[in-house]
Amino acid sequence: MRLVDATWPEVEAGGRRVLVVPAGAVEQHGPHLPLDTDALIAERVAAAVHDGRADVGLAPVISYGASGEHADFPGTLSIGEQALHDVIVELVRHVARDWAAVMVVNAHGGNARALARARVLCAYEGRRLAVHHVGLPGMDAHAGRSETSLLLHLDPARVRAELATAGAAAPVADLLPRLRAEGVRAVSPTGVLGDPRGASAAEGAQLFGEVVARALAAHDRLAGSTADG
Repeated sequence: MRLVDATWPEVEAGGRRVLVVPAGAVEQHGPHLPLDTDALIAERVAAAVHDGRADVGLAPVISYGASGEHADFPGTLSIGEQALHDVIVELVRHVARDWAAVMVVNAHGGNARALARARVLCAYEGRRLAVHHVGLPGMDAHAGRSETSLLLHLDPARVRAELATAGAAAPVADLLPRLRAEGVRAVSPTGVLGDPRGASAAEGAQLFGEVVARALAAHDRLAGSTADG
């Protein structure tokens, strides 16, 4: 059930095995993609998990994340790692009264450390929290071909394809030290890491199918662990 559409008696009467919580960000995605790109992707992948499995609840997306590396670009809205960690922990503490487990579907890399810490604390407290990161081997880092293709599939009217330009091309591992010290704008004035040119809705549809399959598999592992006790 989608919680935004449900009443409390409907939730009480339903199967409540896994609550899926999409998490993204509001941050720059180059001159061609909307600021809520990560939130949109997380929401759509989480919705596909909800639609594909029984006894799954779908929570509203957590749009604000840890986006400090994008702070030099106007429009970015970041709450930072500690605030995101605290939001997730407090949400899981409350949700555990009604749901066997929580699965966060995360589409923003900057959220990873906060979510990892939250998972450890929730496990220590005896609560089930799984974190699934949306992505595939070979996908580019930020506002490049992969994300642009996904948006062309999910919401093409919001892609400014004519403004797409190549950004920093070096592997993210090589860029990370400077990214962490100086932010994204220091290595890419446009905010793009990768090259969005050549992106297509067809490629996005294929990518979306693959990331949804991975998310469904992650859900099944979590749901299986709740059934085992």
